[in-house]
Amino acid sequence: MQDIMMPLEEEIVDIADFFKVFGDPTRLKILFLLERGERGVNSISEELGMQQSTISQQLKLLRARRLVRFRKDGRNVLYRLNDEHIHDILALGIEHYSELQ
Repeated sequence: MQDIMMPLEEEIVDIADFFKVFGDPTRLKILFLLERGERGVNSISEELGMQQSTISQQLKLLRARRLVRFRKDGRNVLYRLNDEHIHDILALGIEHYSELQ
């Protein structure tokens, strides 16, 4: 295992904020859905059985933290995971959880 240098205080705060995003079950559900592919707010709302306004608020936060990105397709806005790092973090979470069982 390689040594990890202690990040600067500002970096620690930013990393902590990044991991806080994963602490909300609704946001995690959205991320796991998006891991399966691009989706719009309506689709996410239906699959999770939640109001569109709730999903939109969570997606706004996920966008601000750069965990998801979007593209417009006509009048529709489609969301997807921002990059492979997010996929890796979700996979590590599942792997770690499985090992604890």
